[in-house]
Amino acid sequence: MTPFDFRPRTRVLFGAGEFARLGEVARELGGTRCLLIADRGLNQLGYVQEAARSLKARRMDVSTFHDFEPGPTAAMIQAGADFAGPLKIDLIVALGGGSSLDCAKAINFVISNGGTIRDYWGYGKAQRAMLPMIAVPTTAGTGSEAQTYTVIMDEKTNVKMACGDNKAAFRAAILDPKLTVSLPRVLTAATGYDAISHSIETLVSTRRTALSECFSRSAWRLLNSNFERVLKHPDDLEARGAMLIGSHFGGLAIENSMLGATHACATPLTTHYDIPHGVAIALLLAEVVEWNRTVAARQYDELNAGDLVQRLRELAEIAGLPASLRDASVPEEALPRLAEEAGTQWTGRFNPRHFDTAAALEIYQCAY
Repeated sequence: MTPFDFRPRTRVLFGAGEFARLGEVARELGGTRCLLIADRGLNQLGYVQEAARSLKARRMDVSTFHDFEPGPTAAMIQAGADFAGPLKIDLIVALGGGSSLDCAKAINFVISNGGTIRDYWGYGKAQRAMLPMIAVPTTAGTGSEAQTYTVIMDEKTNVKMACGDNKAAFRAAILDPKLTVSLPRVLTAATGYDAISHSIETLVSTRRTALSECFSRSAWRLLNSNFERVLKHPDDLEARGAMLIGSHFGGLAIENSMLGATHACATPLTTHYDIPHGVAIALLLAEVVEWNRTVAARQYDELNAGDLVQRLRELAEIAGLPASLRDASVPEEALPRLAEEAGTQWTGRFNPRHFDTAAALEIYQCAY
């Protein structure tokens, strides 16, 4: 069996209404001057204001940073670091989807250790301690709150940089299903499908362990049984909570395993065609599972007693996600160029079946 070294680093608070405890948790971590990193859209929902009130009620100074977009770039991280520098902050709160959480980790690298985010591409390059962070995810998707990696786009090269360090772990994560109720259906679908992909790709990764497999299977069980339910009944807090926990378990599985060819092939689609990450995943996941079956059929069959490929296509259809690259307006003549980029993506190295440019082209052609 593959050896592992499991060190839980993140306190997890789960339950409807737990968001109200943000200030309490922040104060327990010694925070007095907080940088609140939040998606712009959360202002309109009142979540940013609610977070600030909770923090200020514990006598904390709060400064808010919003200047980033989905798929944050190195320039956005530098802007955040420049904003935070003079504030002498001692705590970071990340409120929002995966982009907020990725921004928080990346900004923390820079303000705690200097340089630019490009200096931390890889793992274990932070020489000094990083500021304590609290994650408050408002989507059930990336599971970033459970991971020590942040993924940032280098806008100069269009390369996604995975920057990780055990110092970049969130000290606490608040998983409150009430915060996901207001998520539009299209985002619930895309982020939920991304979480589903994590449960599947981590289960067959070449880096999987007995521990990561537990998280992968638990994630699949929760996500598979609640994805359709949460789309049909968006106010169902039980289903919303199950999706949040499933997403978190998927993040833990990634942290203790790795991803694979689906994520490798999804990245160029997002980069060149502005296809949202979860949508790109939905276009590819079933085809990658089919392509991997020669080496991973046993693990796939454990997840779904019937046909896992058919189940994944069914879930994508229920979610209203596009069924093919053609439907997503990707030109067929672009596939070879996309395959060249996919073949160089780091996640592809952990796919159970050997993955390269030729393999990526075959997957794209099947998905077309």
